[in-house]
Amino acid sequence: MLLIQQTSILIDECEKCVSRFWQMREEDRTPDFFAEVKPYADDIHQLLKEWQQEANMWIRKNRPKYMHTQQIASVVESMEQFVVQSFYKETSKKRFLDAIHSTSYTLNIFERLVKEVQTDVIEKKDH
Repeated sequence: MLLIQQTSILIDECEKCVSRFWQMREEDRTPDFFAEVKPYADDIHQLLKEWQQEANMWIRKNRPKYMHTQQIASVVESMEQFVVQSFYKETSKKRFLDAIHSTSYTLNIFERLVKEVQTDVIEKKDH
């Protein structure tokens, strides 16, 4: 259950990054790195670290056909970058939005797989 919650938080974070990106462009300001960016990024990085461990254990245990630990590592690496980039108006729009789109896609598929396995386990218990 924790894995689904964490994945859902990360999916939401992708959307928040897009909103923040547009907001920072609109406000036309540069944030204070140590007051705004670093504390926020540190929290997300901690969540990503925990999520990656849980996700990798889940993949090793359940062996889903179309999800691998390398995809999890890519999500983590991408998010660590674009969470910080979302604070800066100078960020390249196309690359930033493509990275978020790709990461969201992987997170949504992963969330669906975890929920499917969880549902199968519950249904097997009921029979």
